[in-house]
Amino acid sequence: MQSAHHRFWPRGLPHEIRVPRVPLTHYLETAARRYPDKPAIVYAGVALSYARLLGQVEALAGFLRERLGVQSGDRVLLMSQNCPQFVAAFYGVLRAGAVVVPVNAMTTAAELRHYIDDSGARVAIAAQELLPHLRPNLAPEAPDGVEAVIVHAYRDAFDTPPEDEALPEVVLAPRQPLDDERFFALDEVLALALPASGDQPKADDLCVLPYTSGTTGQPKGCMHTHSTVQASALASSLWRGLNAESVFMGVAPMFHMLGMQNAMNLPMLVGGTVVMMPRWNAATAARLIERHRVSVWAAPPAMLIDFFADPEAGRRDLSSLAMLSGGGAAMPEAVASMLQQRFGIVYQEGYGMTETASFLHANPPTRCKRQCLGVPTTSVDSRIVDPVTLEELPQGEVGELVTRGPQVMLGYWRNDAANDSAYVEIDGKRFLRTGDLASVDEDGYFFMRDRLKRMINASGYKVWPAEVESALYEHPAVHEVCIVGVEDPKRGESVKALVVLKPGYRGSTSEQDIIDWSRERMAVYKAPRIVSFLDELPKSTTGKILWRQLQEAEQQQATQQVTRS
Repeated sequence: MQSAHHRFWPRGLPHEIRVPRVPLTHYLETAARRYPDKPAIVYAGVALSYARLLGQVEALAGFLRERLGVQSGDRVLLMSQNCPQFVAAFYGVLRAGAVVVPVNAMTTAAELRHYIDDSGARVAIAAQELLPHLRPNLAPEAPDGVEAVIVHAYRDAFDTPPEDEALPEVVLAPRQPLDDERFFALDEVLALALPASGDQPKADDLCVLPYTSGTTGQPKGCMHTHSTVQASALASSLWRGLNAESVFMGVAPMFHMLGMQNAMNLPMLVGGTVVMMPRWNAATAARLIERHRVSVWAAPPAMLIDFFADPEAGRRDLSSLAMLSGGGAAMPEAVASMLQQRFGIVYQEGYGMTETASFLHANPPTRCKRQCLGVPTTSVDSRIVDPVTLEELPQGEVGELVTRGPQVMLGYWRNDAANDSAYVEIDGKRFLRTGDLASVDEDGYFFMRDRLKRMINASGYKVWPAEVESALYEHPAVHEVCIVGVEDPKRGESVKALVVLKPGYRGSTSEQDIIDWSRERMAVYKAPRIVSFLDELPKSTTGKILWRQLQEAEQQQATQQVTRS
């Protein structure tokens, strides 16, 4: 069962690969020598060459070492929206031998306290609009707080804003004067051009400490080395046939592994160009794809649904798009069919986690299956086991997906309890428990059934919300949908659908219409018994529908009703 998928393996690609014994910075340096004048990043109409980017990285590394005393292994907080400065900061920290702690730009001051305390970061690099969140966490006012902050303004990356790009006001804002001796302007830091240390980071050194979403308890830091991050990016480039002429669309936030890998590390690894957007805007994305002949785009299904629903996508030449991929949620069958029929694009679904530096499973490029996690890629061993006994399950049965491979993190940062529950030993090998329920078909392809804790128990029947959601996307009126479980005194739980209707169907489609349609197409215990229409569904910064937030809201509402009664 484990090797069935090798029949559809990309031709010429070995089942195991060697990860080079170099740091991530090696690839930027190599690209700068090979293609010094080539655009590494295109942002707000301005191209930043590989040679200039490397110069910024070296200068920042020198400042971190000489002026701020950053040593090998120190953690440095990085908090910004997508911009060239983020890339320079990320690689500058690595060049100094330190570890990047990427933080969501929407993080509050209170949430920042956890990241700072847990990681031990004493230096931060941040966009200027985020300083109010950092101020309460500065030392000496805050115990063990941040001691120095390097500040950048997005506006410094370009002179005249392009007329046809919808840039947010925060990106257009000029640089503000710094009023604290602990703050250093990034442009002034780079102008010093202090030389970087002669010491280079090693492949097994920690390089990035991304934090999980914290859906259960406080967020946990995932310990990734240059080698684990590189293994994921390298496998992705080989699997998808990417090269130095590839042009990437950089939309997903780079604090998150989806954007960090696909909009930064992967382009650097192959020496390609990334067309970077500070925030998502469907119409702008369509214009940029046409203008720069974008060929590679990694995006979650929700973003693509929004993109192809925008009239601008239909007016633009998208023929350069050769590879459209993503994960985080299954691409609805109806949307996948539309992509292939209208645009000739096959969406390549994959699977990865923060703990695996993104790329782990993927569909073979010449034989994609829809709504499928694909197959374990190079050097990856994934299995389906019983969540309780950990015994491997036969083909077709649903169990927990466990995995091992060179891109799997070393473990959670300073969290032995989490590590004890996250890893299991099978056949004398260490496997990561993903918490995802999946099954394997006769071809060795993996299919997501749901999160281990998301299953709905309706009258003793197991209902996987992802399966119901996928079916509902075939309804002509449904734009977006999220399935949650609600308490039911007789059934235990009932299935509820939270639906966003397409504009043309609002007012003409009722909740009962959705229920009746569902009962004709799926088992009655799976069909929603309750439907609510919403104007929009909450999403994460990477475009994932926040099902847990919606589920918790339903549970809270049920508790309040019980209390009132």
